[in-house]
Amino acid sequence: MKWWAAALVLAVSLVGVGCGYHTAGHMVTLPQNVRTIAIPGFVSQSPTFRVEQVMTDAVVREFNTRTQFHVIHETRPDADAVLKGTVLSATASPLAYDSKTGRAASVLVTVSMQVTLTDRDGKVLFQNPSYLFHEQYELSRELASFFEEDSSAMDRLSRDFARTLVANILEGY
Repeated sequence: MKWWAAALVLAVSLVGVGCGYHTAGHMVTLPQNVRTIAIPGFVSQSPTFRVEQVMTDAVVREFNTRTQFHVIHETRPDADAVLKGTVLSATASPLAYDSKTGRAASVLVTVSMQVTLTDRDGKVLFQNPSYLFHEQYELSRELASFFEEDSSAMDRLSRDFARTLVANILEGY
């Protein structure tokens, strides 16, 4: 009877080992031949100044820190894949108003992105036509301590976008 229980425990543990589970964040679904990713500057359809540069820089930084891929900043024939992004819109809208002055007290920055990763033959490896990210920031009420928070908010938003994008590409969502 003891060997029967031991055999059952062994069978259950072997089934658990072979069932395909993996540690989150370690599964790379890109083809094995992809080692170099070209990330040319993203394109912007928004009049917001430099938003495409901030978003591109954040994605390049995230790929460099989280992956072993060789990242180049322009489309070249030796790149195994090309990641293209388009800023569809970037807006800043008042979110709350100061009841005394009637001025905006906080602002919501919203950026909409479209991203496509293709291999050198043009086959789509990853695509998301509708990323939407938001970041809120407060406006200073006192002129003496005024600090432009919009660029910091855009930096936070771009880092969130980059983390999400790289995770989506690596984990195949």
